[in-house]
Amino acid sequence: MARNDTEISWQAEEYIVPGRNTWWYVGLFAVTAALCVLAFFLKWWTFLILVILSAITILVTTFRPPRKINYTLSNKGLLEGSLDHPYENYKAFGILKEGSHFSAVLIPKKRFSLSTKVYFPESNGEQIVDLLGSHLPMEEVKLDFLDKIVNFLRI
Repeated sequence: MARNDTEISWQAEEYIVPGRNTWWYVGLFAVTAALCVLAFFLKWWTFLILVILSAITILVTTFRPPRKINYTLSNKGLLEGSLDHPYENYKAFGILKEGSHFSAVLIPKKRFSLSTKVYFPESNGEQIVDLLGSHLPMEEVKLDFLDKIVNFLRI
């Protein structure tokens, strides 16, 4: 981590890899097979193709390791790799704790824009919160419904 009065830099993974065991893959195969059999007997060919493509996509993404991203937080905003996130695009921020992992969530001003979620090491947490707090108000954030489903399914 590099730090001066107006800049904090760190490196983190783009997402947290959930623990999956053999039973998770067996469950994925069983659900996929059951949905394929149902689609076949009901002659829902489009649904059958969708189920197969979805299962393949889930398998491919589970084997792809997360990238390490360099983050820099400054008085101008957040630099995520080569993506710039200036403070004026956000109305607030919040901190989430997922298990042993911490993330800062930047809440956009635009109604239908996606929030920006950035993981950071706990040792940098106080400095990151202080710098974000000097530019944006802090709000309580919670996992939304889709995030809860993704965490439950360990995708």
